[in-house]
Amino acid sequence: AKYLAGILEKEGITPEVIEYAPGRGIVIAHLRAGAVPDPARALLLVGHTDVVGVDRARWKEDPFAGLIQDGTLWGRGTVDDKGPLIINLAVFIALKRGSVRLDRDVIFLAEGGEETSGDGIDFAIDKHWNKIAAGFAINEGGRTIVRDGKVFYVGVQASEKISVNVAVIATGPSGHASIPRKDNAVVHLAAAIAKIGAWETPAKPNTVTRRYFEQLAPIEDPENGKWMRALEQPERMVQAARHLSEANPVWSSMLRNSISPTILAAGVGKNVIPAEARANLNIRLLPGESLPEFIEELKKLVDDPQIRFEAEPITRQPAPPSLLDSDLFHSFERATHIVFPGAATLPMMSTWATDSAYLRLRNVQCYGLVPMPLTEEEIGRMHAEDERVPLAALRKGLEYVYVSVEDFVRAK
Repeated sequence: AKYLAGILEKEGITPEVIEYAPGRGIVIAHLRAGAVPDPARALLLVGHTDVVGVDRARWKEDPFAGLIQDGTLWGRGTVDDKGPLIINLAVFIALKRGSVRLDRDVIFLAEGGEETSGDGIDFAIDKHWNKIAAGFAINEGGRTIVRDGKVFYVGVQASEKISVNVAVIATGPSGHASIPRKDNAVVHLAAAIAKIGAWETPAKPNTVTRRYFEQLAPIEDPENGKWMRALEQPERMVQAARHLSEANPVWSSMLRNSISPTILAAGVGKNVIPAEARANLNIRLLPGESLPEFIEELKKLVDDPQIRFEAEPITRQPAPPSLLDSDLFHSFERATHIVFPGAATLPMMSTWATDSAYLRLRNVQCYGLVPMPLTEEEIGRMHAEDERVPLAALRKGLEYVYVSVEDFVRAK
């Protein structure tokens, strides 16, 4: 936070750093369009400074060195979310340097805690809303997909799934491992996880996802495009969803409630049958879906009295989608035409959760971008080993966001 504030100060911009926990802070800065702020028209450029952890032994390079090698910037957070955050900062500074005559206030916000509890955005909204109030916002959450060396489409996040963790707990009598038991908790847990892993939850395309596939169909390969159009045909929807899910795991998650087992834990000794075995399920619910009802479906699927489910509290509430015909969304469309000629601009529901949900609950038309042009493989390194971004992609992403923002905020 202090580093970012120092950059702003060098540009003659007065930032505010507010600490919300020991060693953790948010940064707020403003570019005013006039003497009297109009929050309903203002644009908030928001990103988070924290990143997920790493297993350093699995990285080819130091994940925190900021190494530039062969035209590529290596490091945790280059995709999520320090790359987009720095692009927002550069756009904010470019407006100031260019003395762009603004028709709307532009607010810069850098906050921490997105990858854990959302405490940074919570603090900014609950305690300092008067400083960041805006009718529109740009955050992370979309994707700019490259195929065959050129940008295929810019995905603009207008909605997102809800993340919740559910523990699967198997219990049974403990005992000596030399005497196998059919009520072994580990065996029952393994069977439950196998059933859950094989379960194909029903497809439930929502408004944003339907628009995504509708606009992607004409430019996709003919076979995929055919099945995207078939989603609109009730009698073919199940078959279409299955084909699209097999073609792309991202599409599969966009279409349905998804489950990923992430942690298994059991045992106190190699020769002891444990009395309890646990697994964690990371569940991503479609907006509007009921967690209690979904857990009831899991219970019926597993059908085992030795298994119970315990859900953690949901920290991110479902939020309404952002409008798909707002002035800001149209600015994205114009910027795509200028910066990535021939590419489409598609609204999308992201499969991961972002801080945009908190802003949408405040009636902010918030849109998510990962503006750097990346292949599916490159964007797939988010939260994985060897996360990195080509410098050329960072520059092009910066150009795209600047053109979008200037189009939206410049006085006509």
